[in-house]
Amino acid sequence: MGFYEYFQLSEDIGAEPLPVINCGLICQFVSKHEHEHCSVADLQPYIQDALDLIEFANGPVTSKWGKVRSEMGHPASFNLKFMAVGNEQWGTPYSSRLEPFLKAIREKYPEIQIVGSSGPYPNGEDFEFGWKEMRRLKADLVDEHFYRDPKWFLNNAARYDQYDRTGPKVFAGEYACHVNGQRNNFEAALCEAAFMTGMERNADVVHMTAYAPLFAHVDNWQWRPDLIWFDNLNVVKTPSYFVQALYSKNAGTNVLATTLNGQAISGQDSLYASSVIDNKRGEIILKIVNNSAKSKSVNYLIDGTKSGEYTAVQTVFHQAKITDENTIENPNLVIPVTESKKISLPEFSIELKPKSFNLIVVQVIEN
Repeated sequence: MGFYEYFQLSEDIGAEPLPVINCGLICQFVSKHEHEHCSVADLQPYIQDALDLIEFANGPVTSKWGKVRSEMGHPASFNLKFMAVGNEQWGTPYSSRLEPFLKAIREKYPEIQIVGSSGPYPNGEDFEFGWKEMRRLKADLVDEHFYRDPKWFLNNAARYDQYDRTGPKVFAGEYACHVNGQRNNFEAALCEAAFMTGMERNADVVHMTAYAPLFAHVDNWQWRPDLIWFDNLNVVKTPSYFVQALYSKNAGTNVLATTLNGQAISGQDSLYASSVIDNKRGEIILKIVNNSAKSKSVNYLIDGTKSGEYTAVQTVFHQAKITDENTIENPNLVIPVTESKKISLPEFSIELKPKSFNLIVVQVIEN
């Protein structure tokens, strides 16, 4: 897959393309000596490649690379907005190379938002140094990666509550919950759903997220888990896919404060919750995970709504056996179930199954 096909795929599925370009460093895990990388003084061809790629994506058909795009069959701009420089790079070798990229791209294409790296880990000395450098260089976003076990995801649901509101924004560019030999089972999806309540609650800091990896062939894969599995005839949506879809299709337009005893809900009584309002659709959208092995009844009080009876659509993602996963042979073993019910506002009670992710949509404004 080349950049052209990548841009087309993004366009086809309604996603924003975010190409990640080489910053002059090869894998730092393998090559630990400065002389093995491109020197800062010799970076110009790499920088020019980045500028040419932006022109290929967005330039007019009269430009050198815009003409190439047009001749390939796409005269219209791909409207590229983001570019990441380097992937999972860290330390001074990275920030010293990122700096000239930032200067050149901002001089020619100031509208492009540039994503820098905080390294391969979600904490530690290199992570802290990376963030310090991204603040100094004024990167627009910082790419954080975390492939961790269920306990980490649950314990870090409040991760972004204390982040600096004035610094670079976060791109959670690669994440997935790894369980039981890195399986795409229901437990992994449930822990991701719990963690994502913290992402949604802190949408002023976490501007973009991306589960990773996206696709894998059942007979030829390099890494697992993956969001979508396929063979030559079939496609399998994993439990994690359904969590991603429920969030992405119900992102809302504004975050609503959601508290229990005045605190954000990030594990109290095994509950994790966030809420948004969608002013375009006239909906209030509640997301809540019950990670307990027992059913729970919770009360919601939605301030500011008119008293009366409303229709709520509740999607319940629950599996009695949390190790279950979808396969080619049984692609619909783990799927959400949706039902409508009448509720009274501003206060109502809702039942949560054990080990479940619940999405409740209430139409509060008639369109």
